[in-house]
Amino acid sequence: MMTVHSTLDRMIDRLTTQRVALGWAAGCVAGTPGLVMEIGLGKGRTYDHLRSLFPPRDILVFDLWARVPASLRPDEDRLFLGDFQDTLPATVELFRGAVRLAHADIGSAQEDDEDGIRHWIGGLIEPFLAPGAFVLSDRPIGDGRHGWKALDVPGTERWAYHGWRVG
Repeated sequence: MMTVHSTLDRMIDRLTTQRVALGWAAGCVAGTPGLVMEIGLGKGRTYDHLRSLFPPRDILVFDLWARVPASLRPDEDRLFLGDFQDTLPATVELFRGAVRLAHADIGSAQEDDEDGIRHWIGGLIEPFLAPGAFVLSDRPIGDGRHGWKALDVPGTERWAYHGWRVG
């Protein structure tokens, strides 16, 4: 009998993998200085989890819009709304080289619509990264990027999640 994964099963796999990957990354950057960057606020679940993993760190958040409850809305000076191709270059000089962990949760159910972002988002994130920074993503945004060393992210057996160490 073939096992069919329901939409709920896939969501559980995705969120479980994401939680494990973020916990692993938190351990990797523990004791080092730097900001956390969240690319894709979405419903605010991951941002809320990042706040619990990194209570002393500032978290920079980028997304097209913020449709989240007030309790999940980042501080205004850490929330950058608009197209990534506009907001990331516009803020890079404020935070150049200051990010220790960047998390890009940019996927959607419309796989065909996101091919372009996979190729350019890494280049827009890179100037923010401190030497030795970690990048996690639900998409292979760092594949083939010079200076990005692919990492084996634990807990990715049921859902692909990607990690790199940069610099």
